[in-house]
Order: sequence, then structure tokens, then C-alpha cells
Amino acid sequence: MLNRRSFVGFALAMGVGVLACGQGCKSSSNEAVVGAYLSLSGPDSTFGTDTRDGVDLALDEVNATGGVKGKKVKVLYEDDKSTTQEATNKVQQLIDRDNALAILGEVASSRSMAGGLVCNKKHVPMVSPSSTAAEVTRDPKTGILKEYVFRVCFTDDQQGDVAARFVHDTLKKNSVALFYVAQDTYSSGLANTFKASFEKLGGKIVIDKGYQKGETNFTTYLQEIKGKSPDIIFTPVYYNDMVLIARQAKATNLPGSMFVGGDGWDSSDLIEGAGDLLEGAYFTNHYAPDVPWPNSQKFVASFKAKYHRDPSSLSAQGYDAASLLFDAMGRATELSPEAIKVALAATANFSGATGSLTIDKNHNANKPIVVVQVKNKKFAYSTQLLSTAN
Repeated sequence: MLNRRSFVGFALAMGVGVLACGQGCKSSSNEAVVGAYLSLSGPDSTFGTDTRDGVDLALDEVNATGGVKGKKVKVLYEDDKSTTQEATNKVQQLIDRDNALAILGEVASSRSMAGGLVCNKKHVPMVSPSSTAAEVTRDPKTGILKEYVFRVCFTDDQQGDVAARFVHDTLKKNSVALFYVAQDTYSSGLANTFKASFEKLGGKIVIDKGYQKGETNFTTYLQEIKGKSPDIIFTPVYYNDMVLIARQAKATNLPGSMFVGGDGWDSSDLIEGAGDLLEGAYFTNHYAPDVPWPNSQKFVASFKAKYHRDPSSLSAQGYDAASLLFDAMGRATELSPEAIKVALAATANFSGATGSLTIDKNHNANKPIVVVQVKNKKFAYSTQLLSTAN
């Protein structure tokens, strides 16, 4: 298979235009090119590399069956280095330079919002595997739907609602401390949606504590939280912060089982860095390797055969994002961004690794939300709930 540089040179030599692919532009080579922008380096690199593994598995599968519409699918990866500015730059490159018919990415909501603005402006469809902030598919200022942006994950509104009901109704806990990153769209947004749902259920938020992004010393915060005697500490932060929080919580005599988090916890780095300290803790997620769904079990078997390890939730969502996109490309009336966008919007009852999903009118995925428990230094399926949030 030609690499990117040799492909461009070949195309120019043969007189094939390698111009920006605007609305209605069709794939004209013997390959259907898809772009992917991920955090392959930087502080969130585990998210990016895990997602890439899932995309690659889906790519293997679609090409093994002949690709889409008689063309092999080619995925071009770009590393956004875990920054929003690079996300913007890389998406522009994938569309303008590489003629990508569609885009996969990102994991972090802030970067998906940046890349999504580019895709929407250039009329090229984008599928985010795991960005949960409500603003990803809608303009945060106007509330207008981003016509070309989709996702295969639930939203923070849905996740926060399920986490609140799980704590209140299943764990039977009535007092919660909130601990989150104040400036982070994902972390603060999930804390706010949890708070609204938990208070509606009759629960009490005994302390609401946001910390500055980049902080590493949480002892003072944890001591203040301990002083309020909460039943649960809801901590919707990313795995790298949670490792530090868990270590410092032990020194503050706060048991790891008190913590409940969101899907940002899902990383093998959390288990390696603090799995023993978080024994008994729970977090909401899109997936667990032992979920009792036949299609998920098939995915796990294929993933293990290729990578010789269990998949993470990020790998499963990367797989679903790519598989759904390839399916939409096959269903589209032609291989053009506009036709693919229409096919994505029409997706219903798609059987993915993370469950059966339907793309709703807001371009979000309606599907079950899994609750995972940290158990014996592993992530174990606990239960699943459907959100009552809109």
C-alpha cells in the first residue's frame, strides 16, 4: 500500500487532482480515504493509542470483506499531541491535503469541539468515538446542531444522570462530595449534571470542590472533603489525575471504595498506578471486557487475537466509531462526504462492541451505560442502566 507521500506523488504524476475535498466531492482513487486525529502523544496518549487499536481492528475487518463499494478503506492518522490547537490543524490537513471523505476523532471533548468546527465548516462528516460533552454535537453558544458531527458514545447529561441514580438508588448513598477539574469541559460538565440529577433525587451535595487544571497536590482538598463526611466522593476526572488523588486519599485515610467516577477513569494506567488503592470503587463507562453481550464478546475475542490483551473501553469505542462509519459508507448512495453524512444520520440499531446503538436527532448514540467496578486490580462489569436524561 502506498504511503501518504508516495500516494500524493503518484496522484500528481497521473494527473489526479489532490485538491481540497469540499461538499459533494467523491473519492476517485482505488481507496476510500478516512482521516483520524487522536492524542497519540502528550498527557492523554493512552486514550489515543487505545482508540487507534480499535480503529485498526475495524479497518482489518472491513477490508477483509472487500472494503466499501469496491474500494479498500485507508485510514490516515494524525497526532494532535493532546492539544486543541493541533486538533484544529490536523483536521484541516486531513481534509485539505489528504481529501479525507470523513474524519474519526477525538477522545477529549475539547478537542472534538475544535475538530468538529472544522469539519462542520468544510462539510465533511466526523464521528467521535468517546467525547461526551453535550457541546460536541451542538454549538455551545447558539445550541444549533452541528450537521456534520456525530458520536457513538453517550453524553455527559446521560452519564451524570446514570451515575447519580446508581449512587442514590443502587448504592443507597445520600451525601456526596464533588471533586473535579474546574476549567475542564468534560470534568466540570459531568460534575454539574451529576449534581442536578442527584439533588432532584433528594440527595445532598455536602461540598462542591473544583481544582485548577495541572494541579498535582490534592491533600488540602481531600482533607476538606473528609471533614464534610460524605458517603461518596464523585470524582469525574481523567485517569492520570485519579492515580494521584487515590494515592493522596490513602494518606488522608479516605478509602478508595468511597470514590465514584466517569469514563475518564478508563485506562490501564489507572489499574497499574492505583488499582489496589481504588478497590471497590465504581465508574460509569461505555463498556467492560466482560459485558454480557454477544457482539461484545465477539469483539473481545477478535481484539485478543490481534493484540494479545484485553481491550479497553477506548479501544471498543474506536472500533465502534470506525465500524459504524464504514457501515455508513457502504450504505451511502455514493462515496461523498454529503452522502456519508446522510447515511450516518440514518443509523439505527447498529450492533457494536459497546451495545446496540441508534443515532438520534441530536447525532448522539442511544445505548446502555455500563457501571464498572475496580475489583482485584481489574475492571469488572457491575450493571447497566438506561439514562432518563434527554
